[in-house]
Amino acid sequence: MKVLIIGLGSIARKHIDALNHLRQDITYFALRSQSNAKSEPNVQNIYSLSEVDTDLDFCIISNPTHLHFNAINEAIDLNIPLFIEKPSLMSLDGSDQLLQKIKDQEILTHVAFNLRFHPVINYLKNQLDSLTPLEVTIYGGSYLPDWRPNVDYRKVYSSIKKMGGGVHLDLIHEIDYATWLFGFPEITTSVKKKLSQLEINSIDYAHYHMHYPDKMVSISLNYFRRQPKRTIELVTNSEIIYADLFAQKIWNEKGELLFESNSTILDTYQKQMEYFLSLLATGKPSFSTFENSLENLKICLN
Repeated sequence: MKVLIIGLGSIARKHIDALNHLRQDITYFALRSQSNAKSEPNVQNIYSLSEVDTDLDFCIISNPTHLHFNAINEAIDLNIPLFIEKPSLMSLDGSDQLLQKIKDQEILTHVAFNLRFHPVINYLKNQLDSLTPLEVTIYGGSYLPDWRPNVDYRKVYSSIKKMGGGVHLDLIHEIDYATWLFGFPEITTSVKKKLSQLEINSIDYAHYHMHYPDKMVSISLNYFRRQPKRTIELVTNSEIIYADLFAQKIWNEKGELLFESNSTILDTYQKQMEYFLSLLATGKPSFSTFENSLENLKICLN
C-alpha cells in the first residue's frame, strides 16, 4: 500500500501509527515544504506532487487548516481517496466549487472526526432511540498552553486566526458528534469571542444553541479552562444522563453506572483508520464525507 501525506505533523503521525498497527506493507510519500526536512523511517520526502511516479492508494491531508483548500484541490486531481483531517476547511469560500469537483470526479472522501469512534459517543448513538432527550448540554474546555508541551502556544496555528485557529474550529468535534447523534438543527445561534488573557488573536470562547423540533442542544467551548473537561448531559422526561469523555463513563442522576470503558484516545484513531480501510476495500461512502463536514462547518462559522 502506498500513501501520500500532505502535512507531516503530529496529527499525521497519529494516523501513521494507526495505519502501521493495522498493516505492515505501507510506503509513505510526504509532500514537504522545506528542502531541509528531516528524513523519517519508511517515509520518502517529495517536494512536488509530480515526483510521485507510482500508483497511490490514498492521500492523508493533515497540513494546517488554512492550507487545506489548495491541498484538497490539488489532491483531487490524483483521483485517489482523500482522508482529510478536521476541520476540512477554515471558511466556506469556494467550498461549493470544491465539493462539485469531488462529486464530478467521484472521489471517496472521509473527514477525520475521531470522536465518532469514542466508546462514550458510540454508546449514546446506540441508545438514543430509548433516551429521547429534551435538553442536551455539551461542554469542551481545556487550557491551550497545556495542549503541546514544550511548545510556545502563541506560535501554533490554534492561536493564529489567519491560519485557521480558534476554539470553534479546533473543537468542531463537538458540533460534529452533536449532528451525528441528533441530526442537523432547524436553527443555530452562536456567540464567539476572545475572553481570556491568553496571548492569541483567535477566538477562545464559542457557544452554540441548536434548535430542533423536539429538543434543544447547547455547546460551550473554550481554550482557557485549567482543568480539562469534555462532557455531555442529557435531560429526558424520566431521567438525567451524564457522560464524561475523559473518564469514559456514563451514569444517571441516581449515580448508577450505565457504561464504562478503559480504552485510550489513541484507540479512536486506530478504529477510525480501520473503518477507512474498510471503505477502500468495499467502495462504500463514508459516514463523514467532505459534504457532511461542510454542513458542520456552516454551523461552526454561523
